[in-house]
Amino acid sequence: MNGPLVVIPCSARKLDRPAPAGDLYQGSYHRACRQTADALTETGGTTVILSGRHGLLRLEQIVAPYEMRMGDPGSITAEQLRAQAQTLGLTDARTVVVLAGALYVQAARQVWPHAAAPLTGRGIGRQLQRLAELRAEPLFPLA
Repeated sequence: MNGPLVVIPCSARKLDRPAPAGDLYQGSYHRACRQTADALTETGGTTVILSGRHGLLRLEQIVAPYEMRMGDPGSITAEQLRAQAQTLGLTDARTVVVLAGALYVQAARQVWPHAAAPLTGRGIGRQLQRLAELRAEPLFPLA
């Protein structure tokens, strides 16, 4: 893989019809994470969405609206995530950045223990500020 693998969260706010995953999620936090992921992968790399229901989604994958959060009964398991990452050819990613909250970081690190999580331990305001900083100056490795 050329460039980083960036993992971003889904969101509760969604379109009311099936759409590509990259368009389905409408929440402001998701959008901020997506803008930052786009900046981090501008010269190469891959962005995937981590969905509590579906696991790893490519941006172009068609998904119907649903209601489920990471950690809810029936949500994606670590074993399922590892299998998906293998199928998608993502298990050997050397640079992995998770732009998400704690539950999503925990799930992603079941696949990529070395993943950077630059938003961890920050309140939502500081997370949004950090996302803006990363868009302005996307440096690796991220802390």
